[in-house]
Amino acid sequence: MPSTEGPLAGLLVADFSRILAGPYATMLLADMGADVVKVEGPGGDDTRTWSPPHRDGVSTYYLGINRGKRSIALDLGEEADREVARELARRADVLIENLKPGGMAKYGLDFDTVRATNEKIVYASISGFGSGAGAHVPGYDLMVQAMSGLMSLTGDPAGEPFRAGISVFDVMAGNHATIGILAALRHRDRTGEGQHVEVNLLSSALTGLVNHSSAWVASGTVPFRMGNAHPSVFPYEALPTADDDLIVAAANDRQFRALCEVLDIPEIAERFPRNEIRTERREELRPILVEALARRGAVEWFELLTAAGVPSGPIQTIDKGFAMAERFGLDPVVDVGGIPTTRHPIRFSATPAVHRLPPPGLDEHGTELRDWLSR
Repeated sequence: MPSTEGPLAGLLVADFSRILAGPYATMLLADMGADVVKVEGPGGDDTRTWSPPHRDGVSTYYLGINRGKRSIALDLGEEADREVARELARRADVLIENLKPGGMAKYGLDFDTVRATNEKIVYASISGFGSGAGAHVPGYDLMVQAMSGLMSLTGDPAGEPFRAGISVFDVMAGNHATIGILAALRHRDRTGEGQHVEVNLLSSALTGLVNHSSAWVASGTVPFRMGNAHPSVFPYEALPTADDDLIVAAANDRQFRALCEVLDIPEIAERFPRNEIRTERREELRPILVEALARRGAVEWFELLTAAGVPSGPIQTIDKGFAMAERFGLDPVVDVGGIPTTRHPIRFSATPAVHRLPPPGLDEHGTELRDWLSR
């Protein structure tokens, strides 16, 4: 049954998306109380089989982005199933899809057709390169990492470009879709009007490149690959210690003075008093910091620098990242129907997130949903 808890309780979301960006957005909406109906083709969401790793034969990729939803399998090539899908769209508050632009029209599920029977619909479309001249180009995160410029910024300066370790622009686009949907719902609350919300991976990428994008559009500067270094701040990178590398992010003058005090080299703060000096003379300053950091290990420096208010952190594997979150009281793992998943990232003081349904099996709720939609 639909949730009666969470800030979005009472909203019905028809989820025609697949893979990552759309399912991530709808999981966030489900966590906030929306009733999300996941519409899958007869073979199910592709990510169900993206393994290893897996848990009880189900891909952990799928499990990580599909909790809180009810699944119905519909073959949109069949008229009877299209009618079920159209009825779901007619009743929905939100519809989200990530077919190629125009792909929903052949099923009578495009925005204009759905709006004709549901004028309050908030209809969200996610694509790779928009619905204009780039509509024909398939949208995959790896492509966008390459084409946006991110890969030109990632990796060793003397080596080849690298992709980020996750599908960062799929996740970013999913977040942007969620923001757009919530804004459109707010507009609907005021005016009674639905609207079409469009998100594309390339636009999400270009805004997500933040300072690098601004370097180009505001000054004509094309950024280049610097490994873990920052083009405008130093020290703001990984530095070696007696054992492992340590991220040091002394991003302002006060933090740099505190860093030098902890490292017992206070005179260096006088030689390099401002960030622009430190950035311009980083090749001179870096060996001094490395020599001082060689006296202790990364974890010991982390404790000392944190106590002094200097941002720093050891480079860890994911298991240690979760362990640190546990130690900080963030409770990062929540068990949902016997499936461990990562807790919703937002804390609400009055309307907490809900984690009530495990990731559904294919068509797990098909019978109940068909029955409901037929009434």
